[in-house]
Amino acid sequence: MTDALGWRRKFGVIAPSTNTIVEPDLHRMGVPGVTSHFSRIHIRDQNMAGDAGMERLLEQIRDEIGAACERVLTCEPDYMVMGMSAETFWGGVEGNKQFVKQIHDITGLRVATGAEACERALKLYGARRIGVVTPYQPVGDANVRRFFTEIGFEVDRIIGLKCPTAVSIAHVTEAELRTALRTLAEGEVDALVQCGTNLSMVTTADEAERWLDLPVIAINAATWWMALRDNGIDDKVSGAGSLLRDH
Repeated sequence: MTDALGWRRKFGVIAPSTNTIVEPDLHRMGVPGVTSHFSRIHIRDQNMAGDAGMERLLEQIRDEIGAACERVLTCEPDYMVMGMSAETFWGGVEGNKQFVKQIHDITGLRVATGAEACERALKLYGARRIGVVTPYQPVGDANVRRFFTEIGFEVDRIIGLKCPTAVSIAHVTEAELRTALRTLAEGEVDALVQCGTNLSMVTTADEAERWLDLPVIAINAATWWMALRDNGIDDKVSGAGSLLRDH
């Protein structure tokens, strides 16, 4: 017997308890027969001011992620989706591999991560030199740069917004994001990337592709795209960027 609503696939999604953007984003990009089921990582201290604050946030995620995975397994998902991105970039390529292995060892399932999704998307677009916007502190930006450099991309510039708390990431305005994208596009870049799943970028990225004439990869859209395509689901989604619309 198949699930009445998730008759094609059920995705288990892991996200921090402070994140208010990724869940509505994934539901908004939904396709018939695919459902996403969230399990929350309890963030007790959401202060992420400075490098030390961001490191503490990541420590909480590492301590709680196993339990979050175990909880979502009780709905018997077919595939795992990471509704957070910083941890998927941490430690570069090897760090992402270890993270994927950790989730697979707990769940026995394949997993979509923001880091790998961005890599696939950039290779699909044939990009070599990129600009990146994040909500992170400098230590987070350093790990993002390391990951992209190790997989062969040249990072022209990273704009880190240095959000002071995990919740405040969702308070970044569309105007701030437009300014960041325009600044990044002034460099000699082939594509732009946005990290941070609590940063609301899906609609802005879709619009920015038209006025910048560049691929703009919003991490929630890219991760959802990877999850769908990994599961043989080729449905196209409008309003979420060229990746989901055309590929």
